[in-house]
Amino acid sequence: MSHCNVPALIEPQVEMGSVDEAENKTLFKLEEDAKQTKEASLMEQGSLSPIFPQHITKSPKNSVLKSIKIVILSNKLNLLLPFGPLAILVHYMIDSKGWVFLLSLIGITPLAERLGYATEQLAFYTGPTVGGLLNATFGNVTELIISIFALKNGMIRVVQLTLLGSILSNMLLVLGCAFFCGGLVFHQKDQVFDKGLAVVNSGLLLMAVMGILFPAVLHYTHSEVHAGSSELALSRFSSCIMLIAYAAYLFFQLKSQSSSYSPLEQETNQNEEASDEDEDPEISKWESIIWLSILTAWVSLLSGYLVDAIEGASVSWNIPIAFISVILLPIVGNAAEHAGAIMFAMKDKLDLSLGVAIGSSIQISMFAVPFCVVIGWMMGEQMDLNFQLFETAMLFITVIVVAFFLQEGTSNYFKGLMLILCYLIVAASFFVHEDPQQG
Repeated sequence: MSHCNVPALIEPQVEMGSVDEAENKTLFKLEEDAKQTKEASLMEQGSLSPIFPQHITKSPKNSVLKSIKIVILSNKLNLLLPFGPLAILVHYMIDSKGWVFLLSLIGITPLAERLGYATEQLAFYTGPTVGGLLNATFGNVTELIISIFALKNGMIRVVQLTLLGSILSNMLLVLGCAFFCGGLVFHQKDQVFDKGLAVVNSGLLLMAVMGILFPAVLHYTHSEVHAGSSELALSRFSSCIMLIAYAAYLFFQLKSQSSSYSPLEQETNQNEEASDEDEDPEISKWESIIWLSILTAWVSLLSGYLVDAIEGASVSWNIPIAFISVILLPIVGNAAEHAGAIMFAMKDKLDLSLGVAIGSSIQISMFAVPFCVVIGWMMGEQMDLNFQLFETAMLFITVIVVAFFLQEGTSNYFKGLMLILCYLIVAASFFVHEDPQQG
């Protein structure tokens, strides 16, 4: 009897098991279908992309007053904005070059920071790669405008020293502060960044040093074929080559290497869903463009007064023009980069910090410097790449030091502190350095 009952007992169990399996499969299929339907609808709405699978960009609709409140009244640094109009008043009423320079310098500081803010807002609509390029471009617009005004006034050394100072400031002070602050927040570990990208960037900076070094070596070895003209001709030729190299670098980043940003951004979005939800733009795309135009125009106006007062300020304060150009002007011009790089490092996004600091140095050395040589050529000014021996040596050593710090692909607060201390040595050197062309 027991043998006869075994099949009868087993058979219902098998049937029950198959029913459970069938139900599970059906439920799983329904869940998959629902998930696919949701993803399809999101794709149709344009809110899901292969690069940003969880990021939804909502374009806000602000009134004019609300837009002014967001851009102008939301930041405490904007309390310095009235110093700009005050500088213009002092220029026409007292004509004290020292005060005009100081007030213009203070007035430009919040404008440089707001340019960075407006660029970040625009970057929400353009994606990370184009956004990074925009950030570097508008972050350097202050130095470019100051340089063009100085070039127009025939102040070639001020142009050279301002651009050189901006490169040194970005590589040592901005990157150093980012490493230092990020290292303090994450002191229990070494922060990591893309080693391959850092090596490429170091190579580009060394190419820029090559372009600036050779005209200086040609001049100081007295080996020119045509004295006075060969150095200028080499500078103009090298500038055109550097501009071509920079265009190739942009193409490489935006086209050839655009896919390399996908895994990084995807991982960032997956790990930080909560923070990404809060990172929506505060102003619309057109508001960002309009504010960028207004701020750039205002920076241009103040830069004219600033450049006009540099020599007078140097005399009244008894400070070398080299120190004013290399140290004071770039600190103001790099306000946006400084804040952005530190903020990204404290969020453990060191690749973005490097993009801001080193990307900005590359743009100045490979684009702004040769661009000013070409613009000077068009204006009839003999702007060249001979930055003099002292300044060229300073740049060469700085690029080598930074390249060594970047080669491991890791950072900590000690590395940041070393870069900041290197910058203090640079600043002290320019304070006691008398420029031979102005001394």
